[in-house]
Amino acid sequence: MTKTIRLTMAQALTRFLARQMTEIDGRKVPIFGGVWAIFGHGNVAGIGEALYQVRDELPTFRAHNEQAMAHAAIAYAKANFRRRFMAATSSIGPGALNMVTAAALAHVNRLPALFLPGDVFANRIPDPVLQQAEDFSDGTATVNDCFRPVSRYFDRITRPEQIIPALNRAMQVLTDPAECGPVTLALCQDVQAEAYDYPESFFAERVWHQRRPRPDRKELAAAVAALKGARKPLVIAGGGMLYSQASGELAKLVQGAGIPVCETQGGKSSLPDDHPLNMAAVGVTGTSAANRLAEEADVVLAVGTRLQDFTTGSWALFKNSGKTIIGLNVQPFDAGKHQALPLVADAAEGLAELGAALEGWKAPTAWTDNAARGKKDWQAEAGKVTASTNAAYPSDAQVIGAVQRAMGSGVILLHAAGGLPGELHKLWQAGAPGSYHAEYGFSTMGYEIAGGLGVKMAKPDEEVVVMIGDGSYLMLNSEIATSVMLGLKLTIVLLDNSGYGCINRLQMATGGANFNNLLKDAHHEVMPDIDFAAHAASLGAIAEKVSSIAGLETALAQAKKNARTTVLVIDTDPLVSTEAGGSWWDVAVPEVSVRPQVNAARKAYDEKRQMQKIGD
Repeated sequence: MTKTIRLTMAQALTRFLARQMTEIDGRKVPIFGGVWAIFGHGNVAGIGEALYQVRDELPTFRAHNEQAMAHAAIAYAKANFRRRFMAATSSIGPGALNMVTAAALAHVNRLPALFLPGDVFANRIPDPVLQQAEDFSDGTATVNDCFRPVSRYFDRITRPEQIIPALNRAMQVLTDPAECGPVTLALCQDVQAEAYDYPESFFAERVWHQRRPRPDRKELAAAVAALKGARKPLVIAGGGMLYSQASGELAKLVQGAGIPVCETQGGKSSLPDDHPLNMAAVGVTGTSAANRLAEEADVVLAVGTRLQDFTTGSWALFKNSGKTIIGLNVQPFDAGKHQALPLVADAAEGLAELGAALEGWKAPTAWTDNAARGKKDWQAEAGKVTASTNAAYPSDAQVIGAVQRAMGSGVILLHAAGGLPGELHKLWQAGAPGSYHAEYGFSTMGYEIAGGLGVKMAKPDEEVVVMIGDGSYLMLNSEIATSVMLGLKLTIVLLDNSGYGCINRLQMATGGANFNNLLKDAHHEVMPDIDFAAHAASLGAIAEKVSSIAGLETALAQAKKNARTTVLVIDTDPLVSTEAGGSWWDVAVPEVSVRPQVNAARKAYDEKRQMQKIGD
């Protein structure tokens, strides 16, 4: 007879999570790094009490904002290359909906996170319960249905025994390299507290390992033949490179074959910046060295990348009409994009087998030498824009230069939305794999500080530097207080350009008037005068406003020595960005307008669209 144990559904859930393990560097560790929780009436008595019972095995962390705690959980998974992850639980209603943006972020970036929002009563007796949004035509609908399109797997638990298949399926998705993404289990609040006789075997310890599928023989042969026929081969390294921890195999392949490499936002740091074959960033925010090669390449080996529009220049970057793209990706959906030759496999396994098959073959020396000259030219350009300055309002690039000089390439640099991603993609000199942490798949304003917290939890011995604009800071800064509370030190560099400078520049570039982006151009009675340093200090951080690039470097040197989170604020110029490098990006301009500037921008836009290789 099957042995059982009587537990509430919530108790069964938390006990199950605590027993899931993984192996990292030969050491067995819990696969869940913990649970982020903000309790309300919809989860405090159920999952809240259950988390208390397992607090020594499965730690619970308290945050100040549900979206932020979910961002921290996602950043933790990214910093762990998807080998470990976290869960996040909230009450019904606004708490749950606050996490939907984070779920979309995880979905786009193929990152594992387990969302456990409270839900309505399954028995419907107190219907409508507090915070329930009623659908007049559907009695089964709840606000948690908003998670469906941004979850890889969604389930609503309306009976206590349903948690058994739901959690098994959740773990399969969270650990699958191709299907990996967010899982949402909406927990009806009455069911959280209902008891059931669960089989003891359900709580047996289980160790999950990273699956590494090898390539199909025919797909591999086609890819090898294409590369051997190439005169101008190029590798694009995407985020899947890092998730697979394939940097060693990449270096071995390209060094043996003399193939230059460029990196997407997600793939940056696949090779160190100083590697002679690393041309750095590609695409809309790419270097001149990488983009020039991408325009000429006849074979492009795209490894672990979604080939989104910033990488491909909205389908206009790859100009060689006879080119072949090889899509090395664990997910077939991505491997076949742009009519690519698919090579469906784990990145490390695929690169290893390609390298073995290509042994003795090398790209033409002229192509490799050409790449080296382009890299040298780009480094000279980058050095100019990141050099120190006495300007009262330095550019983002000059601030980046100061951070690089003061902190070096040994830190983990984190950023997300706004103008910084473009400048950092081009200019930051990344070191070890994973040392460059960008959230540019969903480009989520407000990810930065919460994400930095998650990275620090994953890498407590590393120096974590967060670069953020004033717009993102004002959207979501609450987890400064959490970082202080948890003793997890961050160094935050806040660039204040008094508005949304990046979008303002895009507005101007598309013929628009300066409107509603910079604070001075928004409707106002009084201009805001925000003391960011005082605000950060009120949250418990060490904070300082610096007045120059030299002052920033001095303050960063001190920040290294500080024991708790430090926020350094510097005023910057909202209108200046790096002109070198980059490629066209498709941003539609109105076909008709009463303003001549817009009509001129539309004419230029129509001309640029002719570069697009539709369906290619």
